[in-house]
Amino acid sequence: MICSLSKLTEKELKEINRLETEIKTPVLAFSCYDIQSAILTDEALAKVETLEKKLGISLVAVRS
Repeated sequence: MICSLSKLTEKELKEINRLETEIKTPVLAFSCYDIQSAILTDEALAKVETLEKKLGISLVAVRS
């Protein structure tokens, strides 16, 4: 399972903003997905890791 920041509708965002105001603290919204990671060769994994370092992000290779 992997989670990422949720894509929210304007209505959902407004509801979250109201909650943040009420509880006086920021809130992050995450959505989770049941995925299976891909099995990569050492060469492919090295390419993924190189791009992660270059972009400063984490990448996950998944089974299609």
